[in-house]
Amino acid sequence: MMRLLLTLALASTAILPAQADQALATAKSCMACHTIDSKRVGPAFKEVANKYRDDKGAVDRLALKIRQGGAGAWGPVAMPANAQVNEADAKKLAAWVLSLK
Repeated sequence: MMRLLLTLALASTAILPAQADQALATAKSCMACHTIDSKRVGPAFKEVANKYRDDKGAVDRLALKIRQGGAGAWGPVAMPANAQVNEADAKKLAAWVLSLK
């Protein structure tokens, strides 16, 4: 019984990361310029996921953009650097964005 409960607990944590990462996106101020479904200042996260869905190196590429900023990929408004986001959190955010459909 204990083994079953542990297995269920671990399985449920595998389902929750999307919510945890939206909380991280909010905490790191990503949601000030982005939304999940529609363009705000920057593109919707679902648009980003669609654009990079076949790109095997997208997590690393997007994590770098999150930290260093970027310009030109989505129009004239540049994305500022987010130095307060460490590399691990940037990769977590990038993976979450890419998981959206």
